[in-house]
Order: sequence, then structure tokens, then C-alpha cells
Amino acid sequence: MTLSKPTARQAVLRDADAEADRQLNTLTGWHRFIDGPPTPPDLASRSAWQQMSVSERDLYDEDRLDHHARMLTIATSFVEKTAICGRRLVLLNRHAIGARRGLIVSGPAGTGKTIAITQLGRSHELLDRARHPHVTDRIPVVYVTVPPAATASMIGTEFARFLGLPVRARSNMTDIIEAVVGVCTDTRTGMVLVDELHNISLTSRNGAEVADTLKYFSERLPATFIYAGIDIAESSLLSGTRGAQIAGRFTLIPSRPFPYNSEWKGLVATMEDTLRLHDHRPGTLTSLDRFLHDHTGGMIGSLSHAIRGAAIDAILTGTEKITKKSLQAIPLDHTAHTTASMATKTAASR
Repeated sequence: MTLSKPTARQAVLRDADAEADRQLNTLTGWHRFIDGPPTPPDLASRSAWQQMSVSERDLYDEDRLDHHARMLTIATSFVEKTAICGRRLVLLNRHAIGARRGLIVSGPAGTGKTIAITQLGRSHELLDRARHPHVTDRIPVVYVTVPPAATASMIGTEFARFLGLPVRARSNMTDIIEAVVGVCTDTRTGMVLVDELHNISLTSRNGAEVADTLKYFSERLPATFIYAGIDIAESSLLSGTRGAQIAGRFTLIPSRPFPYNSEWKGLVATMEDTLRLHDHRPGTLTSLDRFLHDHTGGMIGSLSHAIRGAAIDAILTGTEKITKKSLQAIPLDHTAHTTASMATKTAASR
């Protein structure tokens, strides 16, 4: 059956809404992330584009908007370093009898921490799938985020939610932990990713209990734990008795803003290659790579946000191209703005 154009448009919008609802901290969302994003849309020829009806162009533009709205993952040196270190720890932990070692990715917001650990998790799960083809009852990776003002019960619930386990009002912490450990053991979970770790503060009772709960999970599960958070190295998480235990078991990889070098230029060029705009002149962004570095403070998250935002505006306004002015019109996060301002002041003082 051929869908009518209004029905087809509704289907596209519904799919776009479903895509927006996919979260990494659910098993379904994680599996969709592992399976990868859809193939980028083809850019229609100018003549075909101009001959489209209003409804056809709406569908075509919606497809391009959805494409530019997705976060592009690029294999940066930081992502590769995290992947190598994580893979090494998995191998070292394979025959560990006592405490297993883990990894902490720490640094400022917008420096690619979540990208790095999720790509590590993705490579681990794809390797597990390759080793166990046609097996559908394995959950090689668990991904959870630490909620703000988290309690031990909340972190246990995050694990249960990822696994799709029901958490009833009468469930106590022991019930939740035993259920999570049982499922993870049965499904051969080998890596646990814990994001937003900066939401834990060991100076509070709740924070200390959350840290103890994560430690207990790491002792019960034969898995490598990977943590990520903002400026963990400078936080209370690595101080005191509990902090000393974490620091003694975890390798720390710092994330930083990118310097202006050949890798940064490559990042800009790669992002420009993904654009699907009719009037954008190739090489425009690469000629602005120095401006983009100054504008974003070398933050890869801010760079992606600026380029994707300008691409979306280019489609919505009909300009179909990105310029320096349109990049400047995209509001950036405060961290990127502050970093860029500091860099400008430093350069001016030299």
C-alpha cells in the first residue's frame, strides 16, 4: 500500500519523535545506538529540488533536518586513547580474582567524555556480538547516568531501569541489587558505563552511600567499570578514605579542549563533509577553522552544536549555506564562551 503524502509526512515526523525519545540509559535505546544512525540522506540535484511539490520538499527537508540534528561521532585521538585504555583494562580484568581495575574519564564539560565512553562501550558490545553470533540473551554493556542529588536507591533503580526490571514501591535496596546482579551475571555483562559521576559528592551521606553502592556492584559483577564526569580529578570523589579506594583502583584519563592543530582542522573538515545543504560552498568551514576554534574554545561539543545548529537554520531559513555570520548567530554554552574569552585575552596579552 502506498502512503498518501500527508500520511507519509506524519510517518516521518513520528519517526523523528521516536528518535528523539531514544535514550542511552535504556536497553532499547542502547541497542539502537549500537546499531548505528540511519544512512545520511542524498542531496537532490538542484533541478530535482526546485521541481519538488510543497509536501515533497517538506518531507525532504525533514529528512535533512533530522540528519543535521544528530550528534556526529568522530574518532578523535581522545576517543582512540579511551578505547585502547578501556580494552586493556577489560583484558587485564578477565582473570582477576580480587578487585578489578576501572577507568575514569574526567574533564570540563563539552570535551567529549560521553562520546568517548559510549564509543568504548559500543566497540566492546560489537566485539561480543562477533564472538557470540546468533546469541540474543547477552547484555555485554550497561549504561547508566547518576541523577542529580542521587541516593543509593536511585542509582540502583537506574541499573534496574536500563535492564527493564520492574521496581516496585515495596522493593528495598537489597531486592534491587540482587535482581540487577542476577540479570547482569546471567547475561554476561562485561562492561558498566557510569556517566555524570560529578553528581556524587562524598561530603554528603547520600553521596557516600551512592559511592558504596557502585563499589558493591563492581565487587559483585565480573565487569570493567568505566566512569565519566566533569572535573572528577578535582572533586571530593578522590579524597578521603572512600576516595582513596576509588583512586587506587581506577586509571584516570583527562579530557581537555582541543588545541588548534591538524586534528582540529580535520574535525572541521569531517563535519563539513556531512552537510546536506544546496548552496554551501565546500571549503567554507575549513577556511574558518581558526575562527571556529576561537569561537568554541576548542570544545568539540560546542563545535558540533554550532555547525549542526547553523545547518538547521540554513534549511529553515532557505539560505542553504553556512557562513561565519550564521555560525555566530548560534548561542553556545557558557563554558565554551568563557574558554574562548580567556583564550582571546591571553592572545591579546602576548
